[in-house]
Amino acid sequence: MKKLAAIAIALTTIANPAFAVLPEDEEKPPKPTPTSTKCPDGTAWDERSESCAEMKASLFSDLDRFRAARELAYAGRLESAQRALDAMTDQSDARVLTYRGFIARKTGDWNSAKSYYAAALVADPNNLLARSYYGMGLAKRGDIEGARQQLKEIRARGGRETWPERALLLSLHSGGLSAY
Repeated sequence: MKKLAAIAIALTTIANPAFAVLPEDEEKPPKPTPTSTKCPDGTAWDERSESCAEMKASLFSDLDRFRAARELAYAGRLESAQRALDAMTDQSDARVLTYRGFIARKTGDWNSAKSYYAAALVADPNNLLARSYYGMGLAKRGDIEGARQQLKEIRARGGRETWPERALLLSLHSGGLSAY
């Protein structure tokens, strides 16, 4: 936790561009690929060799690792998603922090999830996914006003009609019981 606080403080000094538009592959839940359906933990599907390869292998970029982590997390393979995040070179990247929060939330470690989401939002205040996942966690814990505040922030940062807005709305409408 102290390490996360130090990261968050350090990141406050870094200027971040304000991008509210999500990359195409973050606009909706990831679709299953062989990474989540066939590959054992610690590996991801390599299109070139048409086989599973170690996540730490140089043939994967950090973007490949992030996409694998996201897909694995949505598939419920949280330990494998954690390994994909561990293989990324920049551990202070807002995407890494967001999915560490997602994994912590899904495993019931709300205190760690909150810390990761806070660090992700310091790194990138326009991180709509972190805001959405954080809002879902708040809604699940009965903090509907806190979740609505995250929804308001998503919309204010250009996130209307995006996956993060829709997912958080679904969570709010289901009383915090959404699948995400």
